[in-house]
Amino acid sequence: MTFVPEPFPHALNVISADADALAGPVRAAVASLGAADEIRWLSPTRAFDIAFLGTPERVAAAARAAATGLAADINVVASAFRRKRLLIADMDSTIICCECLDELADMAGLKPRIAAITERAMRGEIAFEPALKERVGLLKGLRLDALERVMAERVKLNPGARELVRTMRANGAHTMLVSGGFTFFTQRVAIAAGFEHQQANVLLDDGQHLTGLVREPILGREAKLEALTSETTARGLDFAETLAVGDGANDLAMIQRAGLGVAYHAKPLVAEAAGARIDQGDLKGLLYLQGYRDDEIVSD
Repeated sequence: MTFVPEPFPHALNVISADADALAGPVRAAVASLGAADEIRWLSPTRAFDIAFLGTPERVAAAARAAATGLAADINVVASAFRRKRLLIADMDSTIICCECLDELADMAGLKPRIAAITERAMRGEIAFEPALKERVGLLKGLRLDALERVMAERVKLNPGARELVRTMRANGAHTMLVSGGFTFFTQRVAIAAGFEHQQANVLLDDGQHLTGLVREPILGREAKLEALTSETTARGLDFAETLAVGDGANDLAMIQRAGLGVAYHAKPLVAEAAGARIDQGDLKGLLYLQGYRDDEIVSD
C-alpha cells in the first residue's frame, strides 16, 4: 500500500471532556518545541489533533504537563498509515465490561478466590496458562446453564465497541477478537460487536457440567501475538497498518508488535509499556487515535 507523505510526521492526539479548555495551552506547549499545525477538531469539545515536527517524547510530556489537573488521554501517533487495516482486540475488560471467568466463579460462589488469581495473572505476576488451568479446575461441576446466565446477565459491550469495529470495517479494515477466555463467549460477543473472526479457549464439559478442564493447547499471550502476525502476513500488510488493544499482561506482546498498540484502561505493566493508552475515554478513542472525525464514525 502506498501513501502520500505527511508534511508533519506525527500528530498529538488529545481526548478529554475538557478538550475546549486544553486546546490553547496544549497547542502552545507543542509549538514551543517546534513547528506545529493548527488544531484539527475530530469531535467538537472532546477530541483534537495537532500535527507537529518536534520530538515525540518531548511533545507528549509537554502536552501532559499542560493538562495537569484535567482528565485527558494524550498520545502521539505516526501520521503514516494512520488509519489501520487490521484490528486485533482482547475481549474481557476491553471489548466487554467484565472478566467472564470471574463471573462464572460468582455463579459457583468462588468469585473472591478466582478473581484474585485473575488479577495476578493480568498484572503479569503469575504465568497465564497455569493460572487459567487453576481457575477452570475450581469450576468443576458447575452447570452449563451458568454460562448462559453470565452471558445474559453480566456480559455487556463497553461503550464505543460497536462504533470501533463497524467504523473500521466500513473503511476496509479486517477485525478479529482474540481472547484467553472461552469460545462460548467470544462467539457471541463477536456477533454483537461486529467482529469478522474470533479465537479463544474451549471449556470442556460432560454435556451437563464443566469438567474443570480446558482444551489444550491453551491460547494465551503467544497465541494473541501469532494471530496478529499471521493475519498481517496473510493480508499482505505492513505491521504499521495494524492496531492491537488490550488491558492485561497476556495482551502485551501483540500490543508491542502492532503499529498502534493501545493499552485500554489497562493494568500498570501494560499501560507503561504500550505505545498509546486510553485511561479516561471509551473505545471510540481508538478511532480518534486513527484520525477519524465524529461524522465518519458508524453508529447503530
